[in-house]
Amino acid sequence: MTSSSNPSFAVVDWGTSSFRLWLLDRGGGVVSESRSGEGMMHAARHGFRAVLGRHLAKVNAPSGTPVLICGMAGARQGWVEAPYVHAPADLRSIAHKAVRVVEADHDVRILPGVAQNDPEVPDVMRGEETQLSGALDASAADDALVCMPGTHSKWVRVKDRRLDHFTTYMTGEIYALLTQHSILQHAVDDAGQESDNDALFLEAIEQARSDPERVWASFFGVRASQLLGFEDRTCGALRLSGLLIGAEIAAARSLFGAEKNVTLIASGPVSELYRKALKLNGFEISIINAEKASRGGLFRYAQQIWGC
Repeated sequence: MTSSSNPSFAVVDWGTSSFRLWLLDRGGGVVSESRSGEGMMHAARHGFRAVLGRHLAKVNAPSGTPVLICGMAGARQGWVEAPYVHAPADLRSIAHKAVRVVEADHDVRILPGVAQNDPEVPDVMRGEETQLSGALDASAADDALVCMPGTHSKWVRVKDRRLDHFTTYMTGEIYALLTQHSILQHAVDDAGQESDNDALFLEAIEQARSDPERVWASFFGVRASQLLGFEDRTCGALRLSGLLIGAEIAAARSLFGAEKNVTLIASGPVSELYRKALKLNGFEISIINAEKASRGGLFRYAQQIWGC
């Protein structure tokens, strides 16, 4: 949705490989937006200030527009490090820990991530805490078990609007590594992910659910089944995705117990894959659009900082 109102501030979700900026009005309506692949890795080489400046100019942001950023721009390798808040963390107070960028031309602040500072289960997130806050606002929930798929999928337990504890599964990254840098690159045609052949995907999900110990042995079976003529390359993506997502959900269920309700924060094709997988595992699912959640969380925190 695009608003004709005057902009109050700009908000940015700055990931490792992506950049999304929204110019928002006083009510959170989108006045204009700009996005690109100029994530942290790109900006670290070409300059965060320059990248942000180009996008602000692209959306015709008024001079002096305050900017709030979440994500990897606040990492140690980013623009300015925004130290982690430690879990359990009150999601309502994250904005108070935002770090101001001194070298910026105007008021630019970067939100902190959250760290699980436990030597037994160390973990960190940057950006997901803001997305989580926006999702809870959208659902009016104070307590939830949340699944956030991605390159590094997060499962989070929220209690009374406090991020109680969480764990990360490298599901998306492992998929990329296996399909780009292993023997399985010859077994996967990514076009197969667009197939409506639910049977293959759900079969792999069920395999991971019922016998998770065999998942690692099943990866090479994706290739072997094709060499022996049982399947072809169009089957590889769905079967491998099913094994990986199924293993993630099985591990999360073991960690978080017998919870039946889960909030799925996701967008695009991955949302449907996780919906099917979670349903097969017996979860009742509420789905919230990931991009809207990020924007909503940024808006809420911007309101807290600038009182707009």
